[in-house]
Amino acid sequence: MARKTIDQMTWTSIYQAYLNKVQRKERSQDELDNILSWLTGYSPQELQEVSDIRTVADFYRESPAWNPAASAVTGIICGVKIQELTDPLMKQIRITDKLVDELAKGRPLEKIRRS
Repeated sequence: MARKTIDQMTWTSIYQAYLNKVQRKERSQDELDNILSWLTGYSPQELQEVSDIRTVADFYRESPAWNPAASAVTGIICGVKIQELTDPLMKQIRITDKLVDELAKGRPLEKIRRS
């Protein structure tokens, strides 16, 4: 059986993994939604309404307004330097991963949002 790539997975499954991660570290769903809304332009309500049918690729492709400040997110995630990624979708996914990691590690929301 072929393994699904991350862009073919449902957004709901990825969101749930992010939520589990931040809640294990005593951060809230509201904080996660705040970061995801800042990054993608989806409202917190829209984040909750995304269906299981929508793939991760669709989620990013249809995002209302990718935040230009996301280009300030650098570093290594999963052994890969974000700034060296050339695939735009994978770069968006890894930036999201990085911000969720920062939230789980206790970084203040203002710093995560690069404000």
